[in-house]
Amino acid sequence: MKATPELIARLEERFGHAVIAYVDADGYPMSVATDFEVDETRGIVSLRAVAGDAQPPQGDRVNVVFSHIRPQPGVGYDERRYVSLWGPLRRTEGGLEFSPEDVQHWDEEEMSFFEYSERGLPQAHRYLEQVSAETGREVKPKLSFGWLFLRATRLPFLTATFVPVLLGIAVAAWTNGFNWWLALLTVVGGACIHLGLNVANDVFDTTSGADKANVNPTQFSGGSRVVLYGLLSLRTIALMSLGFYAAGIAIGIGLAAARGWDLLWLGVAGALLSFFYTAPPLKLVHRGLGEIVVALGFGPIMTLGAYFVQAQEYDLEPLLASIPVGILIALVLYVNEVPDRSADAAADKRTLPVRLSKDQVVNGYAAAVAVAFGLVVVFALGGWIVRPAIIALAAAPLALPVYRALKSSYDQPYALMPAMGKNIQLHLATGVLLILGYVIALIADGVLDDPPAFLT
Repeated sequence: MKATPELIARLEERFGHAVIAYVDADGYPMSVATDFEVDETRGIVSLRAVAGDAQPPQGDRVNVVFSHIRPQPGVGYDERRYVSLWGPLRRTEGGLEFSPEDVQHWDEEEMSFFEYSERGLPQAHRYLEQVSAETGREVKPKLSFGWLFLRATRLPFLTATFVPVLLGIAVAAWTNGFNWWLALLTVVGGACIHLGLNVANDVFDTTSGADKANVNPTQFSGGSRVVLYGLLSLRTIALMSLGFYAAGIAIGIGLAAARGWDLLWLGVAGALLSFFYTAPPLKLVHRGLGEIVVALGFGPIMTLGAYFVQAQEYDLEPLLASIPVGILIALVLYVNEVPDRSADAAADKRTLPVRLSKDQVVNGYAAAVAVAFGLVVVFALGGWIVRPAIIALAAAPLALPVYRALKSSYDQPYALMPAMGKNIQLHLATGVLLILGYVIALIADGVLDDPPAFLT
């Protein structure tokens, strides 16, 4: 990139010194710091003469770097920026004159460090390919097996499975009894399908170009990016996904054979929705149906399935109990899609945040939260779910910082990231409190001969 007059003119106001980097006569890399002034009319940088024997070469191209960073004790750094210029250097009576030609620069005020790193991926890949060619062996980034597995599978997101499955088991324990081994198999089977979905998403987001187009991934959005970073091959994660799906389906068929074949149809629906969430030809999330699919899969389908394994029948109560949980997990996806909307639009992934305006997205979030907790109140007070489940309302305030952050940081992915984490906590806390409501009802029923209505 060519150095512009505007960039050169701002050097003095943004940097306090320059560093001249060059290769000396013996072939060793050298660098020396010095003061500088900018001559805007001539487009040159005047550098103070360098003392000593190690003089920069005259007339040759050198690298002159300007950098600034402000330490924040106990936190890290901010105000990070640099300008790296290349061009010829010549000696004058007053010192040295540098004529900038090419430039590479970054300013944290203009582009976050994370986006800067993502935009440097093609250059990083070219460098590794060059090193591989020079050394005669493949040089690639590596992570330990544990960290790589955690990243590739996005294991922490399994709370989305644990909540509805454990809720279905809790409802069954209240109405029909409880079997530990069946409960454990249900949790493992549901987790395998979820992990298959997570990894499959990376397969299809890689092949569709959505991951490559996304230069603002966060801790909660943008996928695992293990293929994009060269940590795993596309073939490897495709086989991982198939392996998880195979294990989950095998457990599901076994449970259906043991507890009743009516479970099979629910399992088939869940597996198909999971796979075609991103897989062609349906690509449901690309059609703006992602939230509906997630709400169904991680709400009624998992809760009813877990209930059936215990009770060997379907019932209205687990269905009603699962609806608020389904809405809140859909909102996790909904908020996580906000930072990805530019990349998703580029890949023709027409999610709701891509289709809707900022005000519609923010107001939609508030309305969905109100519906979720309104249903908890109606179902609990009406006796359609156990009344102690109304304690789930205690989680509602967690939605407030998410709502505020959507309003204030909608276009700032990394400023929005804490709210994305808070939104996951909202789903988890609500689910845990709903389950706790059933535990309270079970304890009251077991301890008291005639428990009051508000405890059942």
